[in-house]
Amino acid sequence: MKITRYEFGEIEIDARIYTADVIVTPERVLDAWRRREGHNLAIDDLAEVLAARPEILVVGMGYYGRMAIPGETRRYLETQGITLRAANTGEAVKEFNRLQRKAARVVAALHLTC
Repeated sequence: MKITRYEFGEIEIDARIYTADVIVTPERVLDAWRRREGHNLAIDDLAEVLAARPEILVVGMGYYGRMAIPGETRRYLETQGITLRAANTGEAVKEFNRLQRKAARVVAALHLTC
């Protein structure tokens, strides 16, 4: 999967445009990703991510970085052997594309607004 463009509220992945939050795995894009509490990333929000068995999870915390990742979620990912990389979504997109070239199993969970 290659993310070719991101702007507030819109992302282009493999020539398809998405306008809702997404999870990007090496095999597919899961669109319209929702969280129990919109700007808070809980463990329960990551079922699709965990099913993809990533080595690295890149989280786009929003255009302005307003989505929070609580310590509980961070610790849980660590116990699962998943390295977390979190940044504003623009930077997270760059990191996701860069990490994919290194052949690690990378998954992205991207909040497109806020």
